[in-house]
Amino acid sequence: MKFIVVRDGSAILSGDFGQRPIRCGDVLLIGRGVPCGAEPEGQVTVTTVYLDPDYAVEQFYWRHAGMLLDRFEAQDVAATVFTEPVQVLRLGELRLAELVPWLDELAELSEADNPAESFARMQALWFLFADAIRPFLKTVPVVEVLAQSAKARPRSLRNRRLATPVRVEALTVRDALHSNIARRWPLRDLAEMVHLCPKQLVRVFTVAYGKTPCAYLGRLRVEAMARLLREENLTVDAAAHRVGWSRTQAAEMFVRHVGVTPGRYRLYGLPSTVVGSGAHLPGETRPSRPGNRQRP
Repeated sequence: MKFIVVRDGSAILSGDFGQRPIRCGDVLLIGRGVPCGAEPEGQVTVTTVYLDPDYAVEQFYWRHAGMLLDRFEAQDVAATVFTEPVQVLRLGELRLAELVPWLDELAELSEADNPAESFARMQALWFLFADAIRPFLKTVPVVEVLAQSAKARPRSLRNRRLATPVRVEALTVRDALHSNIARRWPLRDLAEMVHLCPKQLVRVFTVAYGKTPCAYLGRLRVEAMARLLREENLTVDAAAHRVGWSRTQAAEMFVRHVGVTPGRYRLYGLPSTVVGSGAHLPGETRPSRPGNRQRP
């Protein structure tokens, strides 16, 4: 997704949503994958802030951590909260004048050779910008979205039991999964290991780690496979086999957790996250892959 800040001039924005006039002092919110174009009316100056969807979901989750159960739910709820894929926020020229120094510094830091050292400042600048435009965003309240859910359930932080001691059964199952992630682990076998029924094990494990044993193992395998692709120069098939998956299973889970296919991850590494007109947030230029796997 991206935010286009119109700093001078005017234009006509067009797309599947029709045509909308934009002028100095406006901020455009363009959702992910929404095609659009603009016809300038003379000369126009803009700064575009690109926001990685994974980073946006992470921030949305922590903002509403008292109500959302996990990042998967955060992604679904965010898609409903932001119902309009294109929004024109009329901030005005006076408010724009306050944003310009932050945007300029963000773009400047993103072009520096040490973005990791500037990460905290870049994130602070993004938060300043986000806080300034937040009152102008058109959204559906999170509580209303959750109230319409067919699976309404208690959502306060108290009910998430963040401070509950971990039961020994959950620890035993966790250690077993870590000890051999490539093994096929039927839920019934895990339950028998700790003398619980499968349903009870799922409840105990989810309370302790926020995921079912199956989901927890999937995450372990994704992390292990990513490490193999980065450090051991294995093929996707070989890495998938090492963690106990077929290539098809690996591709599905990798896209779900990482956002790219294992093949693309192997060739290029994780894509840089971009914010600003050429800015990155969080920012880190990743090195070329070893051997002859260079970017085209």
